[in-house]
Amino acid sequence: MSIASLPYACRFIAWLLLALFSLSAVADDGPLDEDPEARGILEKSDEIRFPATGFQVDILITSSAPDQDADKRKYRVLSKGNDSTVVMILEPAAERGQIMLMKGRDLWVFMPNVSQPIRLGLAQRLTGQVANGDLARANFTGDYTPRILRSETVRGEDQHVLELTAVDRGVTYHRVLLWVGKSNHRPRKAEFYSLSNRLMKTCLYEGYREMGGRIRPTRLVMEDALKKDHESVLEYQEMRLRDLPDKIFTKDYLKKLQ
Repeated sequence: MSIASLPYACRFIAWLLLALFSLSAVADDGPLDEDPEARGILEKSDEIRFPATGFQVDILITSSAPDQDADKRKYRVLSKGNDSTVVMILEPAAERGQIMLMKGRDLWVFMPNVSQPIRLGLAQRLTGQVANGDLARANFTGDYTPRILRSETVRGEDQHVLELTAVDRGVTYHRVLLWVGKSNHRPRKAEFYSLSNRLMKTCLYEGYREMGGRIRPTRLVMEDALKKDHESVLEYQEMRLRDLPDKIFTKDYLKKLQ
């Protein structure tokens, strides 16, 4: 018996079940929008930005705005993969002892003289134009679905322009456009967008030199897209690979570091 020969009510249920079965079959094959070529480009770009294994790096952040004195802060980051990070404040001295811990997409700050850690969001501002997730999340690969949007030539170099769409609302930015060199996979520029698709800030990747075993960008310039001449410059210093045991990335261990 065909579906067409069934009574109307039965036909409706049969077509509904058929549609649900078809959607389920498509879902089992993986994400519809996944682009293997874009994924490969993004992974290679991430490997240039940060090591895939455990590492330690000091980051000096200088934030400036019109008619204001420059604000300087220094952080030490211990990171293992894309899911385990400790961020320690080294300067200013008055804030030394504050430590952020990221596990997965959960982020807490531990403060001296406060018994319980405070929950934070990755998109919350850390300092200047820098969000918590800019330091705590090392890679784009785990947080975004990439696709190749277009190609451009920037200063004589051919670039892939990747559009990165957040896998959920728990990541740092809703949408990112990333310029990646076609010949070397080096990131050159990023634009960060809000949930309403408003450009929030841009980032330039500069100062390529050997660090942590390969050539990486050591200077990032983040510019506010909404406030003219508001920017933060991140300088990466003394990166070294480290075998970081899992116990470092636990609440109990952080109490020993304060």
